[in-house]
Amino acid sequence: MHKQHTVIDSPYGPLTLVATDGRLSGLYMVNHRHRPPEESFGDSDPRPFRETEHQLAAYFDGELTRFDLPISLAGTPFQLSVWEQLQLIPYGETRSYGQLADALGKPAASRAVGLANGRNPISIIVPCHRVIGSTGSLIGYGGGLDRKQRLLVFEGAATVAPVGATLF
Repeated sequence: MHKQHTVIDSPYGPLTLVATDGRLSGLYMVNHRHRPPEESFGDSDPRPFRETEHQLAAYFDGELTRFDLPISLAGTPFQLSVWEQLQLIPYGETRSYGQLADALGKPAASRAVGLANGRNPISIIVPCHRVIGSTGSLIGYGGGLDRKQRLLVFEGAATVAPVGATLF
């Protein structure tokens, strides 16, 4: 298993991109909750990330609404199923933790969905920021609630409550 990383600038601060065997396996923000230790990111090398950088730039310019990148997600089977569901949430839309649990056929698992969502290693590209509380509140985002709110506003999400507020 060969790991490489690079750091790029974004409107949301520096982003650390990590690749495992040439596939994107991590996208971490500064002060990201559950961010692995730097020494686990491998060699510093921007070459494996050219397409990721290109697609992120297009996303931040408002030209790209769905990423098409080879990714490598490592987690439990349940986490992988949650992260797969995240990738089905369309740009500019949100889902609640309960809706994701229902989609997985586990309606009582919204708390477990939230925990898996919080462990998503590829923020933005695997859009965990599109998951909100059942009341429309902005809760739980590894990159911080301010960034979550900014990403949702940027995408034009129909239901975006101020941090700490509820919509219903």
